[in-house]
Amino acid sequence: MPVKNLKQKKLQLRSKYKKIRQNMTKEKKQQLDTALYKNFVSNIEYKQAKTILAFVSKDIEVDTTEIIKKAFSDNKTVAVPLCNTEEKLMDYYVINSFDDLEKGSYGLLEPIKDRCEKVTDFSSSICMVPGLVYDQCGYRLGFGKGYYDRFLTDYHGVTVGVCYSRCIEQELPRGFYDKPIDLVITDRFTLDTRNM
Repeated sequence: MPVKNLKQKKLQLRSKYKKIRQNMTKEKKQQLDTALYKNFVSNIEYKQAKTILAFVSKDIEVDTTEIIKKAFSDNKTVAVPLCNTEEKLMDYYVINSFDDLEKGSYGLLEPIKDRCEKVTDFSSSICMVPGLVYDQCGYRLGFGKGYYDRFLTDYHGVTVGVCYSRCIEQELPRGFYDKPIDLVITDRFTLDTRNM
């Protein structure tokens, strides 16, 4: 697929899935978030991980608040990304509570750098990856900034996409540098793409 057509197709898909999420009632979203939370914390990869590389969700995303609270209560190390907007890169910093966060890049809650320690050892970690839509092979469409794509190039732990089951496509358009996620956990099922 030519690059121009690829970009156009991705824009159309982003628009479609943003609308699906925006049109969800508060009650329906809460119901789906609860089901997804249960699937996530019962997964063996979560149970075995010592460090959870999480993201603090925005309204349009799968709610990660309860997952982060559960990780705190399970005595796991929780780290969230801090975006470097000049270099378009992100680093993870350990947080001990939601009080370690402040509004940062793109209106996201990010770690307060002076208060939090940067993660340099990613062993025994899993990385939660946001996406507007995933496909059945683990490829994703995010919000188009490319931060996760760049981070995941050098990350060698287990990657876990969190997504609503109604936001799964059979196959997404993908570029040469797109990399699939290992697990996609939804409100209804989990896809393990590692053996595909």
